[in-house]
Parts: sequence; C-alpha cells; structure tokens
Amino acid sequence: MKIITYNVNGIRAAFTKDFLGWLQVANPDVICIQESKAGTDQIDIESLEKLGYFSTWHSAQKKGYSGVGIASKIAPKHIEIGCGIERYDFEGRIMRADFENFSVLSVYVPSASNIDRLEFKMEFCEDFLLYIQNLKEKIPNLIICGDFNICHEEIDIHNPKMKNVSGFLPMERDWMTRFLGECKLTDTFRYLHPEKQQFSWWSYRAGSRAKNLGWRLDYHFVTEAIKNKMTRTVILNEAVHSDHCPVMMEFEND
Repeated sequence: MKIITYNVNGIRAAFTKDFLGWLQVANPDVICIQESKAGTDQIDIESLEKLGYFSTWHSAQKKGYSGVGIASKIAPKHIEIGCGIERYDFEGRIMRADFENFSVLSVYVPSASNIDRLEFKMEFCEDFLLYIQNLKEKIPNLIICGDFNICHEEIDIHNPKMKNVSGFLPMERDWMTRFLGECKLTDTFRYLHPEKQQFSWWSYRAGSRAKNLGWRLDYHFVTEAIKNKMTRTVILNEAVHSDHCPVMMEFEND
C-alpha cells in the first residue's frame, strides 16, 4: 500500500498546476490532503473519480481556510469527519478513513502566528494526544498523516538556531517527543532514514526552496503493528504544487 500526505496550500490552486497529472503518475492507494482551503462544492471531485479515487473532504467554516481531505482507490468502510471537539472541527482539521485492515487519519495542526494562536496550537496538540491514545484502543492499525507545523529534531530544520520561532520552539518539540512516546508511535521517515536531512516545507521568501532552506513539517506516524510492515518512505520534493511537498510511505497490507 502506498500512502501519501500532502499539504497542498489550496487544492484549487494545485489543480491549476497539474496536480491531477502528478497524482496519476504518483499513483498512491491513499492520499491525505491538508490545507485544502475549499468547500466540497469547490473541489473537482469528478476529475478525481475519473482517476479512480473516492474522496471525502472536511472543510473549515471560514472560507478559503484550513481543511483536510482523504482520497483513496478503495472505498473506505467508514469515514469519521472531525474529532468531536467543536472549535477544532470548526476549522476542518481532522478526519479519518477506516479500511479493512488499517485506518488513515489526515490532520492539519494549527500554525502559530501570534501568542494567542500558539496557545490554541498547544491546546490542540494536547487534546490530539489524548484523542489518539483513545483512538488506538479501538484501532491498533493506525496511520496518522499530516502537517504538524513542528520540526521535531535539529536535523529536521535547516537552521537549528531558530529556537524562538514557532514550529521549532522547545515546547512544541517536547510535545512531539511526548506524543510519540505516550502514544507509542513511530515517525516513519526518521525510522528508516535516521541520519538523512530532508525537508518538506520551504518559505516562499528569499528563494528558500532553491536554496533548500527548509523544514520537515509533514509526517507519517504509525502504530507498532504498521511499523513492522513498513517497506519504504520518501519525501517527494520534485512536486511543486505548494510550499510543501508530498511525503510517501509504503507498507505491506496483509
């Protein structure tokens, strides 16, 4: 099974940059989208269907903001929209698709442009940790895909001295360490590439992408049952539909 996570920074804009052509070539079994920035009525679902994808979307109430989606070649047994916490579901940040032998969750963790949003982000993170702990009790084969807006380790950012910038704050990094430990999850890319420095997001400013001044913000986190079946994980930095790039993992689904 091939699973891709991708913050597209606007699905409609991505479609104008040949997102569908790229998707056809990449050919994932499941793709988790973050920051769709569109209502369901604004997304070209029919074109996705022509490529063989069943898709479901969870949009923010605020137009042109946030939003997640999951598209898959196999119709899910169940789709769970939101997490049941109104202020997060209002922003369209979490959804889950259940398949025969595993479940995939698409999450878009808030960014923090000011102190109020940092407080909101950390509250979201703590609630998400508890949510995943509870979810694992009934879904042991879980793949969490998404943009976490956090670089976990120094290797995950081009300049480790940026400790006063949200996304690399000690409190954010400490939370991710606790999240992985308390939920018993594995960062698939770091597990298979312990010493490889590669990024999934670059600022649009100052030619950051061309200079590879990036951050690794996009992850697949998996439970122990999936970890033991992983075969490959790759950051697909040649895809340029967004300021992020897709991240792909493969595992044996038996």
